[in-house]
Amino acid sequence: MKTKLAAFLLGLVVLGSVNEADACSRVLYVGNDSLRIVGRSLDWKTPIPTNIYVYPRGMKKVGNTLEGSVEWTSKYGAVYAVSYDGGVTEGMNEKGLVVSGLFCKGTVYVNDSTMSRPPMSLAMFPAWILDVCANTPEAVAMLRKHDFNISGATFDGGTVSALHWGITDEQGRCAVLEFDHGTVKIYEGQDIPVLTNDPTFPEMNAINDYWVKKGGTHTLPGTVSSPDRFVRAYFFNNNVKKTGEADLGVAITRSILFNVSVPYEYTVEGEGNVSSTQWRTFANIRDRLYYFDLATNPGMFYIDLKKCDLRPGAPVLKIDTSKSSGYVGDATRHLFKTKPFTPMY
Repeated sequence: MKTKLAAFLLGLVVLGSVNEADACSRVLYVGNDSLRIVGRSLDWKTPIPTNIYVYPRGMKKVGNTLEGSVEWTSKYGAVYAVSYDGGVTEGMNEKGLVVSGLFCKGTVYVNDSTMSRPPMSLAMFPAWILDVCANTPEAVAMLRKHDFNISGATFDGGTVSALHWGITDEQGRCAVLEFDHGTVKIYEGQDIPVLTNDPTFPEMNAINDYWVKKGGTHTLPGTVSSPDRFVRAYFFNNNVKKTGEADLGVAITRSILFNVSVPYEYTVEGEGNVSSTQWRTFANIRDRLYYFDLATNPGMFYIDLKKCDLRPGAPVLKIDTSKSSGYVGDATRHLFKTKPFTPMY
């Protein structure tokens, strides 16, 4: 148990280190014929074992093991990316709702008024949203109630994993969720194109506004910092071809994420925590296809949620990505029955 806990704490560090070199990026590509693809990268200095799980409807779950924790029964089946087989990083449900968690240094989840609310662990928070919400307005309404208290494992002497989340639905309704000293802040919009890390979403958009006015055809910021990645992703996302063809749309989104990813094994002398891109995902909301792109794999594979049995009582399914080096294209057939992962609360 101590070994598993240590592994999951490291997984939380992936999402919440205090070093500004930490890097995750989210891009929403909007094509033709209702094609929307949410691409995201997860970056860290060491490999992050992340497996793919498919959960059916009708499962009873809890947000924590603490007394009075949030409890729910899943209304919707979903595919999750689960780091260290202990915590949900992101995913997409059968209604096309996508939740993506990214590092944001200024995040503070709690204050005196939140401490008595029902506990909710970071390990289960994205799953809760995906399990019970069909779209972004439903998620926003639930989150604005703020009848929960987020907690998570700490590291480095008490540093809390600091995240913000991008939420996207089938119609392109988006929300960015941030916590400011225990206060829920939600920024809503249609087809919000980009989310990276710190600073906060309003500050990041102010930075991007400068570059929008400056223009990006001849000059764009080129470092791996969060603002520079945001600006590049925003510019390219707004200047690529629009298509309704799924494969081409994924290829376009993938190329944008390549442009804002950090080369594998990239290091800078004196900066031991510069983060390499470990994996990327692409959620084709229209067609319910969920792609996983491991940096060390020669190819990319996807799960077709439409082919999965999501009825109540159906088994939990899994892909062990450590054995996926030969998977290319539709890997739904490689899902195998498994026990639910054990959340590391």
